[in-house]
Amino acid sequence: MISVIESQPAGSGIDLVKQVGEIFSPNGLLSRSKNFEYRPQQQQMAVAVARALEAKEHLVVEAGTGVGKSIGYLVPAILFAVANRKKAVVSTHTINLQEQLVEKDLPMLAKILPVKFSFTMLKGRQNYLCTRRLHKAMQQADSLFTSPEVEELQRIYEWSKRTEDGSLSDFDLEPDPKVWAQVCSERGICSPKICGYASEFGKQNGICFFQRARSRILSADVLVLNHTLLFTLLGGMDEEMDGGILFKNDFVIFDEAHNVERVASRHIGLSVSSGQLRFALQRLWNPRTEKGVLATLHRGAPVKLVAELFEATDKFFVELEEACEGLARDNVATRRQNSTESPPSTVVLRRTGRPTDGRTWTELRIRRPDLVRDNVTLPIQRLREAVSELIKSSEDTDTGQELMECNRRLSELREAVVVFLSQSADQHVYWVERTGKTQKNLALNAAPIDVAEYLRHRLFGADTSVVMTSATLGTRVGQASSLSQTKREIAKESETGATPVLRRDALDYFVRKVGAERAVQLQVGSPFDYERQMKLFVVNKMPDPREAGYHDALIHWIEHFVKMTHGKAFVLYTNFKLMQEIGERMQPWFDKLGIECLVQGTGTPRSTMLEKFKADVDSVLFGTDSFWQGVDVPGEALSNVIITRLPFAVPDHPLIEARIEAIEAHGGNSFNEFSLPEAILKFRQGVGRLIRAKTDSGIVVVLDNRVLTKRYGQLFLDALPQCPVEIV
Repeated sequence: MISVIESQPAGSGIDLVKQVGEIFSPNGLLSRSKNFEYRPQQQQMAVAVARALEAKEHLVVEAGTGVGKSIGYLVPAILFAVANRKKAVVSTHTINLQEQLVEKDLPMLAKILPVKFSFTMLKGRQNYLCTRRLHKAMQQADSLFTSPEVEELQRIYEWSKRTEDGSLSDFDLEPDPKVWAQVCSERGICSPKICGYASEFGKQNGICFFQRARSRILSADVLVLNHTLLFTLLGGMDEEMDGGILFKNDFVIFDEAHNVERVASRHIGLSVSSGQLRFALQRLWNPRTEKGVLATLHRGAPVKLVAELFEATDKFFVELEEACEGLARDNVATRRQNSTESPPSTVVLRRTGRPTDGRTWTELRIRRPDLVRDNVTLPIQRLREAVSELIKSSEDTDTGQELMECNRRLSELREAVVVFLSQSADQHVYWVERTGKTQKNLALNAAPIDVAEYLRHRLFGADTSVVMTSATLGTRVGQASSLSQTKREIAKESETGATPVLRRDALDYFVRKVGAERAVQLQVGSPFDYERQMKLFVVNKMPDPREAGYHDALIHWIEHFVKMTHGKAFVLYTNFKLMQEIGERMQPWFDKLGIECLVQGTGTPRSTMLEKFKADVDSVLFGTDSFWQGVDVPGEALSNVIITRLPFAVPDHPLIEARIEAIEAHGGNSFNEFSLPEAILKFRQGVGRLIRAKTDSGIVVVLDNRVLTKRYGQLFLDALPQCPVEIV
């Protein structure tokens, strides 16, 4: 049921609201499309989006699985954008949803809706080939590239004559990043004034592929991109847009909005790694191969400075790792002494279950400035000054622009190192992270502890609408309404011109963490019949994970419930090491049963694992974090979701620890205000993997009896759709 506690008057655009309501009605325009099914929840969502856009209001709407969210927001967004000459910016988290919107949903609506509109996908400009840079790179290939790289450049050239859109997605096999970096579009090099390049490179009058894409972007009524790119663009804008977010006359819809806070925090902070610095320097000059932009100039002085900076950079990161190892040892010693106070240099270390060549940490929180001696920022500045002199004396405009772009990137990296070592960004958390397959690349990171204030100002303070939607936003859920009941609620809306707003506490946690307190809040439920389609099993007696019998009990119950559905199961873990240990112990049992068990982290890529699971109907998949959400397996192949442990986040990431500290410092309760709601949301996402279509059915198993024995346990059960429950 959708609980209504207050109403808001309709905006002046009642015509759009009525039009959208009619389009989604049982006999409306959408009913002419194939496979249309009237869903009152979808109609209610679409009407709410239309009303928010007309009134320049913000809207947060949770729409359960099966509602058809994308069509629910696209129809009002398209009609409003075309009528008001605005641009609808639709941001998603996954590439799968982007492709669904651009290749399926939008083309379908283009055939049905009574207005003409254009749409395109926005990619980062470095995804596109710059034909002018390619032409220059071909001329200077001997100075820029080694022999294998020249062959790669030739492959890119041959591809450039065939490609339609000139982007990385058009490659069968993506090119070498080092070579692509010399021919892709870049901010300071590829511009409308200089890249209307007519030659044998590229098609359609030879214009640069990115500039052609830019023309489509500027003229499009609907623009699709991902959260990462949106916040990267937002963070790089020097000033706010008048009447818009990314463009002067736009509005933004975030699908998969439950990921917004996490993505925003990483992309409005800073990150600089040893790999990034080396890549930037090698672009100028690679001492090993003696190739680079400087090789095209035959000048000696800057080359020497680059070599010196390579040496200084290597020394800096060696000293950084040694300092971090010392801090990690201090932290372990402090824990062993059971000290309640953390030293000023304390760190939070995060271990992984993956081998790290004896290394004991993955992320280390740094609480003090000047962790190591700064021996890189001054050499970077000296190199930048020398390159600036080269730019002044350069007779080749193209080479001058290449050098300017190199200098700009070096400036950004230098500033990031300065900010990290000084810890000068207010209300930020700082940490060092090991990255890459071998975890030998060190990255310095800083991110705001709370992104709500930034989003409150930069998104929800704009003079345009922001809509956020997902199947899982609330820590409490209204049970799915009956068809007749939802129809009555929609009829009541039409009579009063009001938008129903659910109980304030249902989405309260989400709106606070993204700064959307002023937004209208709505929860429309799901059209699925969970009473019939899903059954929940809860194991009454389970040992504590610290007890000796826990592993045996876990294996016993996994075997019991896997037998019940003869495979066809996701087994979701919160601990990577535990998952691998249980998977190894159970392998003989699965072999005996004739069921393949796919275990995450054993060498098979995640996407390949998922395809194997879908293809082999009886298989079982053991997964951790990334399989709790964003995975869609409709049909019999997934008939059983086993949750081994309630997904409380361990405060082993610096950002999580800092948020918990901030809550406690303000007199709050970090368990109730952070840990519990985060766990409930992830629990709902895990359970949500099971029922993906009206024809799906299956069981959900919870192997954690805290839902029965702890006072907070009922909150997890209340967060699920109403369905039969059996205590085992």
